[in-house]
Amino acid sequence: MSSVEEKLWNYIDGSCTPDEQKAISLLIEQDEMYREKYIELLKLDSDFSLLELDEPPMAFTYNVMETIRAEHAQKPLKATINHTLIKGISIFFVLTILALIVFILANLNWSAGSSTTQFIAFKLPDVTHYFTGPVVKGFLFFDVVLGLYLFDSYFRKRSFSKQS
Repeated sequence: MSSVEEKLWNYIDGSCTPDEQKAISLLIEQDEMYREKYIELLKLDSDFSLLELDEPPMAFTYNVMETIRAEHAQKPLKATINHTLIKGISIFFVLTILALIVFILANLNWSAGSSTTQFIAFKLPDVTHYFTGPVVKGFLFFDVVLGLYLFDSYFRKRSFSKQS
């Protein structure tokens, strides 16, 4: 688009400054080329205003939203699994098993001989002073709250799936 057309469109739309409006109106009055272009653009603008805007069908928005929902539903379960969490849990269990094996091997009575009738005797640490009344009550309270939360989320998901 030429600068003449740009200036005239800004003049027609009213998006230019008052000084520019005065200058363009003087150009329209004095210059034949500006006047012809201005009349042509005014006619084009009036034709544009007479056109009706196309409206999408009534169900267009619904169909688009359903397509988007279907695309989200087709995502594989793999995309939602956190692999670092699974690795962390597996490392915890492997370390726990290794610690148990080291503890058993460290407390074995190796001088007991090769008799199969003797049982392995190893001493467990004394943990009775850790499990006092308030600790056990706090643990049970935490378990009850966690259980209620899990039941609530299970029943909410179940009722939501029935509704949809």
